[in-house]
Order: sequence, then C-alpha cells, then structure tokens
Amino acid sequence: MFATLRRRRQLRRARPGDGSPLRDLRWWHLLTRTQFFLEPSDDQDRPERYAVDVRYLAAELEGGQLAEGSRHAPVSLYRDGVQQHIANPPVAFAVPGGVIEVATSAYGLTRMHHVPEHGSARALRPHPRSLEGLRARFGRRFPRASAVIGALAIVVLLVGLVLMIPQAAELVTRMDVVAERVGTFTSPISLPVWANTTLFVAGILAATERALTLRNHWLIDADTTWTAFG
Repeated sequence: MFATLRRRRQLRRARPGDGSPLRDLRWWHLLTRTQFFLEPSDDQDRPERYAVDVRYLAAELEGGQLAEGSRHAPVSLYRDGVQQHIANPPVAFAVPGGVIEVATSAYGLTRMHHVPEHGSARALRPHPRSLEGLRARFGRRFPRASAVIGALAIVVLLVGLVLMIPQAAELVTRMDVVAERVGTFTSPISLPVWANTTLFVAGILAATERALTLRNHWLIDADTTWTAFG
C-alpha cells in the first residue's frame, strides 16, 4: 500500500514538457548530466523509444514550471526524441505497461528503473558516454576488477559508518540539553585531521561509485550523515 501511494505521489510530480528535441550527451557533460534509455518492447507494433535526461545542476521547477532564467529541468522524459514531461526528482513517469522511476542523491542516481505492471523492475540502459555508461562498460570488460572495486567501496562505507557513530554521539552529547539529561560521551576514537579528511574523500568516492552502478544501499544514506560530521 505504501509503495502504491508513493508511486501515485511521484506520478503527480511530472509536468508537461515543451516538445523540445533531445540533445545528445557530450563529453563535457560528464559531471553535470546523464541519460538513460528504455529499450522498446518486442511485442509493440510500433516500438516507442523513451529516454530520461538528468541534469544535476539544473534549478528545481517552481510550481511545476522552469525557474526564471533556467533552460533545463532537473529530469526530463523524452519519447522518440521529443520532450514529454519534466519534473523534480524523485518522480515516476507513466509509460506503456508500467512506469519509469527516477531518484537522485548527493552522489548521483539512486533509482533509474522501469517498473512494469507485471514482472520485476529493471534498470534503464545508460548512455555509453555517461559516467554510468562508462562504469557499466568497465564492469563488462573487467568483471573481476569491477567486483573488487565494488567490494572496496562497501568496505570504505562500513568503516566510515563505524567511525562516525562514536564521533556523532560525542557531538550530540556535548549539547547542553542532551548533556543535562543523559550526560556526556567521549569517543574512544580520535583521528588526526589528515585521517578524517582522507576518510571523508574516500567516503564520497565510494558512495559515488555505488551510485554509478545504480546499487542504492542504506550505507550510502548513512555516509551522507558521516560526511556531515567529517
């Protein structure tokens, strides 16, 4: 029931597009933009091609419309190369036979999946020149190295979480309101500035790596909190 209500709310976030054509992804868009494609179904008489364009630096829509002076929406849905809908993430776009769900985080995408009415959700195909597409190609060409990188990213996130908990507890208990009620806590872990900085950077890279593979994990959300304390 909660999933259905969430999807309905996300479907309502989509607003009509302006019919503009889909612009191709260029190499200078690597850090600011990405594209994904929904492969047409084999049972369609006239297969329609859907594409989702995500611009990380675009201003959020104001009242469902582009902000003044803005040329692009954060998320746009295209059908056969023509813009159909725009939205702020998280959003769900209705397509024949299901929906496309899109969500982002501070590190990139957390959701870019086609959810059919019947069957399992599957990730859309990334543009080959996007960071997600380059990461997917690396995984296909070097599966063992890709698995090692993924495992290292998870280890970094776990280490960051373990180190974050006692330091966060110490910061919270330093507040007068909390200290008066539960006392203060001194973290047994005290790292030098260079170590905290290294873990901070490593945590961002690890969370970004996981986001590039569309493997959203609770550790990524926890890492957001950890970097705030870093």
